[in-house]
Amino acid sequence: MKVLLLKDAKEEGGQDPYVRAAWPTQNLFFRLQELGLHGLEATLIPVLSFEFLSLPTFWEKLSRPEGYGGLIFTSPRAVEAVELSLEQDGKSEDEKTEAWQEWALVQGHGASQPGLAVRVMSGGSRVVLTQRACSELGLGSGGHSDLVWKKSLRETWNTKPVYVVGNATASLVKKLGLEAEGESSGNAEKLAEWICSREPPALPLLFPCGALKGEVLPQMLKDKGIPMESIIVYRKIPHPGIQVTLDSYYSKQGIPASIAFFSPSGLTYSLKHIRELSGSSIEQIKFAAIGPTTARALAAQGLPVSCTAESPTPQALAAGIRTALQPHSS
Repeated sequence: MKVLLLKDAKEEGGQDPYVRAAWPTQNLFFRLQELGLHGLEATLIPVLSFEFLSLPTFWEKLSRPEGYGGLIFTSPRAVEAVELSLEQDGKSEDEKTEAWQEWALVQGHGASQPGLAVRVMSGGSRVVLTQRACSELGLGSGGHSDLVWKKSLRETWNTKPVYVVGNATASLVKKLGLEAEGESSGNAEKLAEWICSREPPALPLLFPCGALKGEVLPQMLKDKGIPMESIIVYRKIPHPGIQVTLDSYYSKQGIPASIAFFSPSGLTYSLKHIRELSGSSIEQIKFAAIGPTTARALAAQGLPVSCTAESPTPQALAAGIRTALQPHSS
């Protein structure tokens, strides 16, 4: 049974868990061995790309852990934004952050002692270090944000809770040297319930995220009186190859028995092409969703939701699709 998965393909070092050890066949197609174990001939087509935003502002917030009660990560992209924000200082002068200006050794000009390093922060406040301290931190030689993170900020953030959704996000958080909790929650709604069940923090939780439209977590926390400060650090954009790749798939593979969507954005960017290519046969397709938010988006488009994965994993999705494709399934 042919199954089409429309999601973002992982480009980082680790392989997409839905692809595992499979190799690309042609263009943007990936044969999915994980779902193949469940008797499904599945193909993944990327429908999303990402653009990162507000990284200088995000780094400024990360540099002030004393102002927050913890962190919330609901997607791998939000964690990637942390990594990218740590790289900003290695850019050219025009690309340097607005919040942090370049470190400079001050020889008696505005400093109480010669040989001090002064960094001017947004608002005019200053951080002053001795030249020896600068040397130990590697400042002035590029990549100092990463070193500051490893030597001080990471430890401070680790004294606070770092909430995550899913194993993939948790794995990236751990690579940053942070301890993650809540990864078994499965989705943002359940994570919000997890957070609400704990003692409310006195300081706001910092929530780097994509567009807040459709995000249930902020509203749930607000309803429970849990303070939170969100910052949009990435946005989803259509993958440039959606139409061509879908055309190629349909011409070679025909109408899939099932199509699985992994986000409302992926649905938005691909549904028009799916309708055009499927024609009247669209009524025969079993539509699957990776979670409740995507399921609601499918229903809002007037499409029947044949299954929603119990958890955002290849195993749960495969089991749900296989059940939906059984002859007795409606």
